[in-house]
Amino acid sequence: MRAAEAAALVRGISAETLLDAAAAGIAGAVSKFFPTPGHCLVFAGKGNNAGDAFTAARLLRETGWSIELRLAYPADQLGKLARKKLRALGPIQKTLHPGPLILLDGLLGLGAQPPLREPIASACRKLNRLRSHAFVFAIDLPTGLDGDTGETDANTVIADCTLPIGFAKRGLVADHALDFVGRIERIPLSQLSAPNDATALLADATALRDLLPRRSFGAYKNQFGRVGIVAGSKGLTGAAVLCATGALRAGAGLVELFVPADIYPIVAAAAPPEVMVRSISNYAALLKEPIDVWAIGPGLGTKRAPQIRRLIREASQPMVVDADALNLIAHDPAILQRCAGPRLLTPHPGEMKRLFPGKTKSRAEQATKFCAKYPVTLLLKGSRTVIAERDQPPSFNTTGTPGMATGGMGDVLTGVSAALIAQKLTPFDAARLGAWVCGRAAEIAIFNGNASEQSLLPSDLLQNLGRAFREI
Repeated sequence: MRAAEAAALVRGISAETLLDAAAAGIAGAVSKFFPTPGHCLVFAGKGNNAGDAFTAARLLRETGWSIELRLAYPADQLGKLARKKLRALGPIQKTLHPGPLILLDGLLGLGAQPPLREPIASACRKLNRLRSHAFVFAIDLPTGLDGDTGETDANTVIADCTLPIGFAKRGLVADHALDFVGRIERIPLSQLSAPNDATALLADATALRDLLPRRSFGAYKNQFGRVGIVAGSKGLTGAAVLCATGALRAGAGLVELFVPADIYPIVAAAAPPEVMVRSISNYAALLKEPIDVWAIGPGLGTKRAPQIRRLIREASQPMVVDADALNLIAHDPAILQRCAGPRLLTPHPGEMKRLFPGKTKSRAEQATKFCAKYPVTLLLKGSRTVIAERDQPPSFNTTGTPGMATGGMGDVLTGVSAALIAQKLTPFDAARLGAWVCGRAAEIAIFNGNASEQSLLPSDLLQNLGRAFREI
């Protein structure tokens, strides 16, 4: 980031131009999450991070937000550019808007390292005391967090959403920084040239925008793939329906759902009418089906394990492998060394532990080592989902909410990922885009709809996938 800023200055782009562009992005990000204006409480230090906050606050006020300031330093101690932006903000009327309350962390920016000193430490403590009733946006990185390592101070700001300016900093995706960083919404700056030596990728709207091209006017269903879903068992019929509906909502041309005969009537009645539900007694017989992409595992159970392992091993088509199918593989992971086609595995942390026991320093290292051993694509689910593949930098997803910590979310993701592969995305790109749109759909349900972190359901994701896709 420092090198990119220096190069921009050499090209004649001023620090104020970069600051104004960053502030516009910050205000836009706030409005993206909170389309209805409310009250913004700005915590500001004395550097350009404070200038970002002041300018963003001015832009928010123009759209209806009420603004309140908490300055850590007297105004005459602010840096030159920050003082200018504070003057531009003008007098603050002490009004409290009845809408949502957000806290804007503009205390310290890039380069600051723990431990925190006064008066910043006290300001962080005050901010954190207020966060139980508010949503916290951190500009560039939470104050008190080391941008390189993710190490924190005892008073580090606990953000709900961090807004890295230009490019994400390495410390933001460290496992131990997760609860301080929260959601990541990068603020791209067109004035900065991207580095070409990234050791990790960030999956955000800008990075994913070109993966799914617009459809031609003369498009027809066979161009978008036939997805075959192998899922469901007694007591677990909902997983099969969620997976199939996810594939439909993500654009698959045709979706066939193969279920055991004993649950066929239940699933056929519960599935959307667009899904072709078929009864199956021998999973190995599916090898002869004219399917473009397979998704296997949600609610599958562990009966007929040899047949299922054979299907996973011998199907030549790409396959998304999830849930009970992963647990069956865990008994014989060597299957993954000799699969006939590409495989995308989507384990949650418990399934991953069964697949790949042993300690690693981080989730990213765990995913990278797994893919070095097995020639597959891995989507390691979690609050910062990691997507890995051999000879690829690991990718970190940016979207999502704690409300997704409920059963069935992964079933939707499996169907979505399979549909994206059916539309000619690589498993790696399908995993990145699938994780992003599912997380974003969950956010839309909460911030733009009637759901909350407590009430969010997988069906809420399905209803909002369209809006998530439209954003990219």
